Amino acid sequence: MSTAPPRTRLRAKVAAAVAAFALPLAGLVALAGPAQAADSATATYTKVQDWGSGFEGKWTIKNTGTTTITSWTVEWDYPSGTRVTSAWDATVTNTGTHWTGKNVGWNGTLAPGASVSFGFNGAGPGAPSGCKINGGSCDGGPTQPGDNPPSAPGAPSASNVGDTSLTLNWGAATDDKGVKNYDVYRNASKVATVTGTSYTDTGLTKGTTYTYSVTARDTADQTGAPSASVSVTTTGGGGTDPGNPGDKVKLGYFTDWGVYGRNYHVKNLVTSGTASKITHINYAFGNVQGGRCTIGDAYADYDKAYTADQSVDGVADTWDQPLRGSFNQLRKLKKQYPNIKVLWSFGGWTWSGGFGQAAANPAAFADSCYQLVEDPRWADVFDGIDVDWEYPNACGLSCDTSGAAAFKNLLQALRAKFGTNNLVTAAITADASNGGKIDAADYGGAAAYVDFYNVMTYDFFGAWAAQGPTAPHSPLTSYAGIPQAGFNSAEAIAKLKGKGIAGSKLNLGVGFYGRGWTGVTQAAPGGTATGPAQGTYEQGIEDYKVLKNSCPATGTVAGTAYAKCGSNWWSYDTPATIAGKMAWAKQQGLRGAFYWEFSGDTAGGELANAVHTGLQ
Repeated sequence: MSTAPPRTRLRAKVAAAVAAFALPLAGLVALAGPAQAADSATATYTKVQDWGSGFEGKWTIKNTGTTTITSWTVEWDYPSGTRVTSAWDATVTNTGTHWTGKNVGWNGTLAPGASVSFGFNGAGPGAPSGCKINGGSCDGGPTQPGDNPPSAPGAPSASNVGDTSLTLNWGAATDDKGVKNYDVYRNASKVATVTGTSYTDTGLTKGTTYTYSVTARDTADQTGAPSASVSVTTTGGGGTDPGNPGDKVKLGYFTDWGVYGRNYHVKNLVTSGTASKITHINYAFGNVQGGRCTIGDAYADYDKAYTADQSVDGVADTWDQPLRGSFNQLRKLKKQYPNIKVLWSFGGWTWSGGFGQAAANPAAFADSCYQLVEDPRWADVFDGIDVDWEYPNACGLSCDTSGAAAFKNLLQALRAKFGTNNLVTAAITADASNGGKIDAADYGGAAAYVDFYNVMTYDFFGAWAAQGPTAPHSPLTSYAGIPQAGFNSAEAIAKLKGKGIAGSKLNLGVGFYGRGWTGVTQAAPGGTATGPAQGTYEQGIEDYKVLKNSCPATGTVAGTAYAKCGSNWWSYDTPATIAGKMAWAKQQGLRGAFYWEFSGDTAGGELANAVHTGLQ
C-alpha cells in the first residue's frame, strides 16, 4: 500500500533561490554620517495606522539646535518578528533586527526649528526601541522629549484554567503620554484588544498548550515591546506526554516535497489551526541507501530560505544562518507548540528498497540513523525516528527477502541506539489476508522495541486495478462484495492484536485523499471502470480539499464515503466518517490515529480537526 505519491522535484529553482539570498541585506546598510550634538535633533515615532496584518509607521525628525543639519540618520531596533516591508522619503535598511533610515538627497538639510518625516509600511506586533538620531538620543535631551512607545507589560499569569477557557492577568505598562489599550497574542496571533489588564480566552481545546504575550498601545497608537510569554495547558485531554500510553496520539505526515508544487509549508499547520490539534509530526522522508540513513532532500530539508511572510514566526531567513528549510521551520513551530513531537521518517514507498541491505547489519544502520537524526545542526528538532519499511520480507515497490526476523532485528538495534529518551516508531502494513504481509514479518516481536505502530489502513483498493471493481480504498470493516478478504481496518487491527500487540501500541491510519476510477456507470461500489480518474498530481488520486467540492460524497460503505460524479467514482473519508473511525478506535483501545498527509486537508484543517475532536 503506497503512502506517497510520486515526488515532484524542482531542482532548477534551487540555484535561483540560493542566488536570491546571496546578497546579505546587511551589506546594503548606509553608514551614519558624523554624529551631531546629542541635543541638536529629535526623532519621534508614530504608528499612523494598523490594519491587523500590517501597519504604517512614521518618523519625524526635528532640528532642535541652533545650526543647520546637513544630513540625518535614524536608527532603531525592532523585536524579532517585526520588520519594515517598504519605505518612502528615506533609505531604510537593516542588519538583523537593527534598522536604519537615512535621508535621501533632497531632504537631508534642516534649518534650526525645521522638521521632516519619512514613512514606511511594516509587519509584526512590535514597537521600535533604542532610537538614535545621528548617534545621539532621539529625545534630544530632557528638555525636548519625544513621544516614546509604551513599556512592556508585566508577564501574564493564568488563572481559572479549564478545559476550554482561561483568564490572563498582567502588570500595567507605562507611557509618557498614557496607555490606551493592550493587544493579547495567542501562539503569536492577536486574539483580542482590551482596555484593562485581564482577558478571558474561550473556545480553547482541552489538554492543549497555548502561549500568550501582551503588548501595550499608547494614545498615539504606538505599540510597545511585548511582555514575557507564558505557556498554559488547558485541563482535560489526558495530558501532553506522548510517552504515556494513556495519551491519544494525533499524528500527521509532513512531506518534504510538499514545499514545491503543493506550496505547503510548516506555517500552514499554524494558519489552518492544525498545529494545536496534533501531538506528533512525521517528517517524510529520509532515504535509506547503502545500509544507512541518508538525507532525502537537502534543499527542502535544511537549505530553502523562507521569507518573512512564509515563516512560522514572521522572521525571514538570512543568507548566513546555519539552518534554514523545513527543519528550521519545525524548530520555530515547536517553540510555539512545545507539546508537539517531531520524528524523522525514513523509507516510504519509494525509498524502502534500501532496508534489505540495512537489515544485514542492523547495528551499523542504527548508528548511521542516530548520527543523522542527532546531527548538532538539527538535533533539537527531532524527538526520535520512524521507520517506513514497505514491506519487510514482502513486496512493495520492490520485493524484500531479508527474512521474517529482519524487521524485529532492525527495530531492536534502533531502540538500543536511540535509548528510552527518544521515540522509535514504525509504519506497518494493514494486509490481514491469510498469508499476507502481516504474516510475513515478526511484527509482534518487534513491538517490544517501538513506542507505537502506525497501521496503514488505507490504499486497500485503487485504480491500479484499472477496470475495477470500484471499492473504497480505506474501509473500516468488511462488506458484501469486498474484492479481497482481509483488506479492511478492523481485520488488520484484530490480526495484529492476535500477534500479541497491545491496542495501546496501534494507531489507526486515515487518508486525507481519495482514490478513483473513470468510465464508471454504477454508483454503488463494485462497478466496472475504464481506468484511473484524473488527479491533480497523479492519475487515480486526489486531495480531499479538491474532492469535497469537485465530487461531493454520495454514499457511505464500510465506515467510509464514496462519490459518483459524471463517469468518475471516488472514495475518501469525510469529517463524518472520520468521527466514526475515531469512535471505533477508542472502543478498540487504540493509542490514537495518524494521517497521510497534511497538505490534502482544507485550508481550515477540517479533517485534522475531525481526528482531534473524535479522539477527545
